[in-house]
Amino acid sequence: MGKTENLFSREAIEQIKKICDDTRTTMFCTDLGARPFSSTPMAHQQVENDGSIWFFSAKDSDRNADLKRDPEAQLIWSSDENNEYLSLYGEAHVVYDLQKAEELWSPMVKVWFQEGPTDPNLSLIHFQPKQGYYWDTQHGKVVAFAKMAASVVVGKTMDDGVQGAIKP
Repeated sequence: MGKTENLFSREAIEQIKKICDDTRTTMFCTDLGARPFSSTPMAHQQVENDGSIWFFSAKDSDRNADLKRDPEAQLIWSSDENNEYLSLYGEAHVVYDLQKAEELWSPMVKVWFQEGPTDPNLSLIHFQPKQGYYWDTQHGKVVAFAKMAASVVVGKTMDDGVQGAIKP
């Protein structure tokens, strides 16, 4: 079994930033009480120093409607490339803030919002994590793969993983 390291406050926020920087797309889950819940791939725009995360979203989206009814949300990142995984639970609120939209704007966002930060269908989502869980490797992907290969040869589990709860 791998090592467990629960992270709190600053360490938790740094782990959130690291995984978010390495993995641009998250599954943004809403309507958590429904079966199945709603899930949409989204690219986060910024992770703040308090661990909160910003997204662009269409005003008329099902996601925004879900969040107006119930702000609970679950975000899930998965990076096979970096062997990093993160699940965060918290509250997300739809925000209309032109100054923040301009601050976060990048040319790539124009794919969805043709009129730029002033697009009438543009809104922001501000997600505030309450708790979460992460899975990572201690020594990087190459060492983790070598240990997995050695494990198969010697018949003994040699997990290089580290995992733990996150509480910003």
